[in-house]
Amino acid sequence: MSAPLAERLRPQSLDEFIGQEHLVGKGAVLRRMIESGRIPSIIFWGPPGVGKTTLANIIANTIKAPFYKLSAINSGVKDVREVIQKAKSTRFFDSAAPVLFIDEIHRFSKSQQDSLLNAVETGTVTLIGATTENPSFEVIRPLLSRCQVYVLKSMEKKDLEVLLNRALTEDLILKERKIKVEETGALFRFSGGDARKLLNILDLAVATENEDEEVVITDRIVTERLQENPAAYDKGGEMHYDIISAFIKSIRGSDPDAAIYWLARMVAGGEDPKFIARRLVISAAEDIGLANPNALLLANACFDTLQKIGWPEGRIVLAETTIYLATSPKSNSAYLAIDNALAKVEQTGNLPVPLHLRNAPTSLMKELDYGKEYKYSHDYDNNFVKQEYLPKEIKNSIFWEAQSTPAEKKMSDLMRKLWGEKK
Repeated sequence: MSAPLAERLRPQSLDEFIGQEHLVGKGAVLRRMIESGRIPSIIFWGPPGVGKTTLANIIANTIKAPFYKLSAINSGVKDVREVIQKAKSTRFFDSAAPVLFIDEIHRFSKSQQDSLLNAVETGTVTLIGATTENPSFEVIRPLLSRCQVYVLKSMEKKDLEVLLNRALTEDLILKERKIKVEETGALFRFSGGDARKLLNILDLAVATENEDEEVVITDRIVTERLQENPAAYDKGGEMHYDIISAFIKSIRGSDPDAAIYWLARMVAGGEDPKFIARRLVISAAEDIGLANPNALLLANACFDTLQKIGWPEGRIVLAETTIYLATSPKSNSAYLAIDNALAKVEQTGNLPVPLHLRNAPTSLMKELDYGKEYKYSHDYDNNFVKQEYLPKEIKNSIFWEAQSTPAEKKMSDLMRKLWGEKK
């Protein structure tokens, strides 16, 4: 059985590499480093299928360094230490440091990342980490400070066209087949800028036809093949975004059954649980908001709990939060309020802070009336006193308007009691 098309076409040199011109194009920063043979420890951050693993292999091949690979999914601290020990034993005086490639480094725990620090700092290994998540959040600061972070982008249409042509004309198996590409719209759309996904879809379309028959690639054929394939869900492709969109819209629409179905689709498809949890936090603030402030607390607790208990039990926490959010009353008044305020800032610019609201830590500031005539709310009945808190140019502006949920009606009634019709 032959290797998958994506593996058969994996580039072996920079000249074969497609895309990421800002990093590896002629004269680009990473290309210059690779060609000079002097590579710092690196973290590649980008969506799936854009060449992170391939670039790590090319770097090791170019600088002629031993190459070790670990997957954060099934490697522990013991595995890291064993690889570092091997790297020490294979390092010769003037040779390049062995390359240690860690796929999905964002899944490494703090202790696993800590175990890398000394080897990276002393140059025992050149670390290359790959992550689809923002390394600022997922990689510990001491390790991040010792690495250069390079951002890889989804492949553009022109890159996908080059890759498709290469597959049809250079792959030893495909170039022997009769393949006619009539339409590329669905092929490129479903690939979502992911080279591996594009080649997997092409592989799927070709594999379903007899070897002696002509294969015609059309939008209809590609769509049908993907619908027939239950493993077509891809964490970086269009279906990924379509399903998370359906999930959020089901919560917003107060349909717990639809929301839990789309959650199940993501869980079955191998979606990153933290990605789902982050979207739940956003939904709690954006779509439920002040109608039920506890929703945001629960969504945050869901995110924290996931990191504590892991998988597969984490699916239960996601389900509980999903149902709670879907069945909560909805309000986007806070979302609209900040957008209204931002629009006013864009329109009016940097208006000065009224003098009575300014801080006055020095005598000079006090002489300039900073803080003068400010009324301290707690010195008054009900801890409230009327005074202007906005710049005079926009005084009496209204940004937040309560919606019809019971919680916001209560808030609105209080504001009217305190401020009168202003609020």
